[in-house]
Amino acid sequence: MLILYILLCLFLFVSALDTKGKVLRVLISVGKLILLLGFLYMFVCSLDILSSAFQLVGGKTAGDIFQDNEILSNPLAGLVIGVLVTLLVQSSSTSSSIVVSMVSSGLLTVQVAVPIIMGTNIGTSVTNTLVAMTQAGERNTFRRAFAGATVHDFFNWLSVLVLLPLEVASGYLFVVTKLITDSFEIQSGEAPDLLNVITDPLTESIIELDASVISGIATDDPEAKNKSLIKRWCQTFTNTVRPKHVKYIQIYSKELRIKCTHLFVDVNLSDMAVGLILLALSLLVLCSCLILIVKLLNSMLKGQVAVVIKKVLNTNFPFPFGWVTGYIAILVGAGMTFIVQSSSVFTSAITPLVGIGVISIERAYPLCLGSNIGTTTTAILAAMASPGETLADALQIALVHFLFNISGIILWYPIPFTRVPIRLAKGLGNITGKYRWFAVVYIICCFFVLPLLIFALSLAGWKVLVGVGVPLLIMLIIIIVINILQKRKPGWLPAVLRSWDFLPLWAHSLAPCDKAVGVLIAKCCCCCKCCQAASDDQEDRAEQLENNKTTHTAVYDNHAMSVENEAEDGMKIELNILKMTTL
Repeated sequence: MLILYILLCLFLFVSALDTKGKVLRVLISVGKLILLLGFLYMFVCSLDILSSAFQLVGGKTAGDIFQDNEILSNPLAGLVIGVLVTLLVQSSSTSSSIVVSMVSSGLLTVQVAVPIIMGTNIGTSVTNTLVAMTQAGERNTFRRAFAGATVHDFFNWLSVLVLLPLEVASGYLFVVTKLITDSFEIQSGEAPDLLNVITDPLTESIIELDASVISGIATDDPEAKNKSLIKRWCQTFTNTVRPKHVKYIQIYSKELRIKCTHLFVDVNLSDMAVGLILLALSLLVLCSCLILIVKLLNSMLKGQVAVVIKKVLNTNFPFPFGWVTGYIAILVGAGMTFIVQSSSVFTSAITPLVGIGVISIERAYPLCLGSNIGTTTTAILAAMASPGETLADALQIALVHFLFNISGIILWYPIPFTRVPIRLAKGLGNITGKYRWFAVVYIICCFFVLPLLIFALSLAGWKVLVGVGVPLLIMLIIIIVINILQKRKPGWLPAVLRSWDFLPLWAHSLAPCDKAVGVLIAKCCCCCKCCQAASDDQEDRAEQLENNKTTHTAVYDNHAMSVENEAEDGMKIELNILKMTTL
């Protein structure tokens, strides 16, 4: 797209200008491009630091959660744990790699790990939803950006809604991946570092984490519980030769260890404190870079350039090959995610483009689906690095992640009628565009309240879960069917059900809630202003009283001064009278 932008600038603008104008136009375009690349680099690095911050804050908790096998044996509890752990570490690659390592070590069976892998898919989609929140300033931009971000959420939730009951009933994912792993042998390997080669110099100069600590806690390693996630020693040598140009070195258990050089290597703070510091800084850099990227894109992608780029990105192949375009977009999304090794980075990067209208939501949807496939390569390559005796199980659970996303794509993409996530995301985007506060309610309910409610009901037992969940599910299905019939076949419904006007306004409209939120915000703002005004008045009064007190004390302490002042006042009055008389 960047190369296309340069070519378009040259052909659309430069040809109509004189020599000086051509040089100036090219320099401005190249300067904007360099700034955009710089902001993108900082954006990706801030996402990496954000993931490290979340691991420092909740990484050990995530490891502890994975230890309770009795809870994990419940499919719904396992699903919710996968969601919450991925929210804590902000990386589906990390959480899925932990699951693979637990299966590899024999602490989890493949059947128990399947729902957890499904949950990791849901948890990773919160990042781009949060990124969309930074564009809430402009209503239409926010509507598009939030719809483009939540299409990923709806795909993951709908896939789980269909495939989890199917897996519990038939073991579909387990059986198919078992057949695959039994049919061929794969040699072990390691995950390649592609984008990390570029970002590591900056991110590793700020913080380095020991990823084995979380895996050690999850695999019940007693030594890992007392270790810090912050890496102190980066290299180990088994020989006794001192490496040259090394400032810090320590002999430990007959090994030479070289100290790390990141900012927090010698800081005497807890992991939680460092994590909170990095969380605040990374969020600040993330939001700043995102705002600047959007501003630059708005200035770069306008006029004829925007028209051409939109046409190139959103146009399908000519008939009868138009259907191929979406699948090519899926491959592009998978390839880009494989390069950056993070679906969160890729989906968060295209969210601003959807917001400003460069990429349509219909094109963003297959890109997100491809991103889901690309992120599974990390777990597959991590599984291939497992020991030979546990390679089959580790590879099987990694393939479960891959097959789950492929099955979701088969369910919700090939037939245009089944692309339900697009319609749901557009509907939610329209709601949040009108009531922007609802975006916060959606994130809290979708990623925290709903998972915790399901988790609590699943722990209470199947009877409680069925008794509460089934009536709610039936009621939700009935509401959806009535809504569809109201829009398409209202004649099939009784006169009462052709609209929801028979219900109280708050039961079918967000307008009363919007008024309540508006009043609450107004009161808070008014309260803040009143408090500020009251404090200013108090300060002014205190200052005035102090001045009066000082003057009053000075006058009454010196009687000569009071007489002299009275004489001066009398002379001033007389002079004014004389002037008036003269005039």
